[in-house]
Amino acid sequence: MRYKLILDVKRGDFDAAGEASRKIKDILQQLGVSSKVIRKVSIAGYEGEMNLAIHSLGGKIILEVGEEELSLTIKDIGPGIDNLDLAMTAGWSTADDKVRQMGFGAGMGLFNMNKHADNFLITSKIGAGTKIVMKFSLE
Repeated sequence: MRYKLILDVKRGDFDAAGEASRKIKDILQQLGVSSKVIRKVSIAGYEGEMNLAIHSLGGKIILEVGEEELSLTIKDIGPGIDNLDLAMTAGWSTADDKVRQMGFGAGMGLFNMNKHADNFLITSKIGAGTKIVMKFSLE
């Protein structure tokens, strides 16, 4: 492994929204990762970061960069997702009106993460939380 970073994301901390994604982008640029991969990881990472702030009780984003691929893991403490199939549908969201008025919670988070990752795996347990592992080829 070339690099590993663990970032904490707090529930409802919209003032810091995007900071974790920005750090990941900066690190990937320093490591010489292609702009195409950085774009995909940045989109997926931001969506994951916002989901942590909006829907969970907080969590972590873990970036691991290897020689041929990188992984982005989003782990939360939270309510879990009741219906994963529905949650993966573009436009479906459980965000409240306050979050929507701020311009977040449009229901594209999981959809966009899956769309931009080369490999996407989500597991969720009601009352325990959700874990998303996304992998991106560096080639």
